[in-house]
Amino acid sequence: METATKRQSLLELINEYLHNASESTLEKVLELLEDEEDIRDARAELLDAKINGTVSWEEYKRETA
Repeated sequence: METATKRQSLLELINEYLHNASESTLEKVLELLEDEEDIRDARAELLDAKINGTVSWEEYKRETA
């Protein structure tokens, strides 16, 4: 329950800051979130390649032609 309360308090604080933030600050926050999502996606793809392997460029071209 304590975690849920802390999480709710944090969300309320973030909401307050975002409400008072300038447009440029909001744009920067969105860029950072997108960057974090890209990093997370890239890490997932690297892990998948490590587990499942990859195909050569030639094989890929044959499969997609």
